Amino acid sequence: MGIDRIVHFRARTVFAILGILLAVGVLLWVLWTARHVLTWVLIALFLSLALNPAVELLQRHGLRRGLAVAITFLVALAVVAGLGALFVPTLVDQVNSFADKVPDYVHDLTHGRGRLGFLETRYHIVERIKRAVHNNGVGKLAVGAGAALAVTKSVVSAVVATVTIVFITLFMLLEGPDWMERIYGLVAEERRPRWQRVGHDIYRTVGGYVSGNLLISLIAGISSGIVIWLAGVPYAVALGLLVGLLDLIPLAGATIAAIAVVLVAIASAGTTGAIVVGVFFVVYQQIENHVIQPLVYGRTVQLSPLAVLLSVLVGAELAGVLGALAAIPVAGALQVVFVDWRRHRIEQVIPVSTT
Repeated sequence: MGIDRIVHFRARTVFAILGILLAVGVLLWVLWTARHVLTWVLIALFLSLALNPAVELLQRHGLRRGLAVAITFLVALAVVAGLGALFVPTLVDQVNSFADKVPDYVHDLTHGRGRLGFLETRYHIVERIKRAVHNNGVGKLAVGAGAALAVTKSVVSAVVATVTIVFITLFMLLEGPDWMERIYGLVAEERRPRWQRVGHDIYRTVGGYVSGNLLISLIAGISSGIVIWLAGVPYAVALGLLVGLLDLIPLAGATIAAIAVVLVAIASAGTTGAIVVGVFFVVYQQIENHVIQPLVYGRTVQLSPLAVLLSVLVGAELAGVLGALAAIPVAGALQVVFVDWRRHRIEQVIPVSTT
């Protein structure tokens, strides 16, 4: 016959486990409640990592940290303002023109006419959209004053978020090194050089990815805008901006942008323009994947394609587009920690095995 075993837990152990579970629950609740603020902090962190190399360059030329940050920040704001003054009027005009054309596109689509009419005649896309809208209850959404209030809240939230992100970025640039020294100060002195090396490698990996991703998206937006304009497709500035923004999203962003631009080309410039734009995106993606990305990223982000795919999928599932954007730098940082842990283990084993 088997003997029943009774396991006794001390009350102290039970309360400790309950306390840990309660603390984890409270932490998850706080993170979920403050998710918008954490999003702002994450965006500001990416921006500060992108600007910090310029700050360090000015410091190496003898400027103090505060003055270097001020110069870098003012130059970045001036560049953004200049680009806005140069492109925003054209962008607004093209967006308005495109919005004015949308009813005509919709009319042709619903009646099976025009260059996009095949979507209705062959695939009955309008009926499918109507069913999706009906099933999701979109038709029950409030309109009128409620919609106007929602738009107003969105605009106010966007302004507040932008101003907050700007100031968080500024403070991160000013106080980032001091905070890192405080963090390193919590580590035992004999272990401090190791963690300083790990921190430097993480900064190099994440900062290299952020700066590289911004540069690659800029190249994609400018080159695609030029080709769209040469192909005779209208709204070249607006579509180029769309490509640049979507190209920030790893893996899927460029494909989504290409599909959207090709559809606009079909509707507005005909088959020839759409073929030219489509061929450009196919060729450019190969150049970006095999030439531009290796040159820009260099040795900063050493992740296999499978690791990139899995990290992006997990990040997108956890936090949507922002999670997809942050997935690769987080995966790169984890890889740095794992490589250091493995190196440390090997250094501990080798002296024992050789004695």
